[in-house]
Amino acid sequence: MRIAHVTATFPPYYGGAGSVCYHNALGLARLGHQVTVFTSDYPPEDYAYPGEYAVRRLPAVFRIGNAPFLPGLLSLKGFDIIHLHHPFIFGAEIVWIVSKVRGIPYVITHHNDLIGDGLRRYLFDAYSALSTRPVFGGASKFAVVSLDHAASCRLAPLFRKRWSDVVEVPNGVDTELFCPGLDGLSVRQQYGVPNGARVLLFVGALDRAHHYRRLDLLLAAVRFLRGPRPYLLIAGHGDRMPYFKSCAEALGLNSQVRFLGSVDHRVLPKVYAAADIVILPSQLQESFGLVVIEAMACGKPVVASNLPGVRSVVSDGEDGLLVRTGDVNDLAHKTQMLLDDPQRRREIGERGRAKVEAKYAWPRIIPRLVRVYEEVLADGTADN
Repeated sequence: MRIAHVTATFPPYYGGAGSVCYHNALGLARLGHQVTVFTSDYPPEDYAYPGEYAVRRLPAVFRIGNAPFLPGLLSLKGFDIIHLHHPFIFGAEIVWIVSKVRGIPYVITHHNDLIGDGLRRYLFDAYSALSTRPVFGGASKFAVVSLDHAASCRLAPLFRKRWSDVVEVPNGVDTELFCPGLDGLSVRQQYGVPNGARVLLFVGALDRAHHYRRLDLLLAAVRFLRGPRPYLLIAGHGDRMPYFKSCAEALGLNSQVRFLGSVDHRVLPKVYAAADIVILPSQLQESFGLVVIEAMACGKPVVASNLPGVRSVVSDGEDGLLVRTGDVNDLAHKTQMLLDDPQRRREIGERGRAKVEAKYAWPRIIPRLVRVYEEVLADGTADN
């Protein structure tokens, strides 16, 4: 098949949707399909992509946050199917137009709802009211990352009307790159973490588009931890970093918190290896939690918010702990439980690794995506 993947973000920008698109394209190409990724040229830096598929980084006329306006997408042609990674303000509408004009079917992966803060909330709501129905109405299939999230997200009414077209295709993880037993000592030494210190880890973009990740809640929870306070490594970069640094300073945590900035995906496994516990304190939404399966793949226990999507990945008390959303005290309590029990951390980490190998390794995920495409193209042939 000739497959076009369209995504607003892509490496070297690190984010969930772009990372999933990267591995979707790589897995499909390794099965013999002809794959091209269309994305923006942001950030403007060189990046070495795998040779198995093509990447076209298009110039943006303008961009609003992570939403670039890419008129170059209008040149999409010669493909059997288009895979749109949603949300993609401006890009989704262009894919819908191209599909109408050129008769190329498209499928959508809905990664997360558009939930803004402040004025952005009303702008996002207005945009969704205008755009969602035609864009989703034109899609042939919906490859959602979790049925749990699809049934409870803002677009659930649209999904329910066409539930037979909704297919769960979870996010995956490279289980060879992200694996137990890696040496995280160099990362600890690089950031001045003493030998024997306990380490918590937060991984995620620190920008307004990901305001729901609530790093501020985790910073607040660290203050309540008993015993020698652990160090907190924060892997990520974005326009809200100064705000989070000010939060850490106001809480008196400067000596314990390390902002690592943007971390290359290929280096990230060593950062996980440096941690004792990985924490995802999201609020409002989290359709899946790619960080969760990366941590589990590395044999690390996770503490994550009990949200639709995340709770379909983490079995509470078995391969991770779920906390009440937005509850600083519960977050501190569950983290403390694991800090005080190294044996339990080890057992949870081992069960998490086993689950990832069984359910979330990319070789188990990509064939599901192929079946989605084949069903769409078979239906189109039948219609003709």
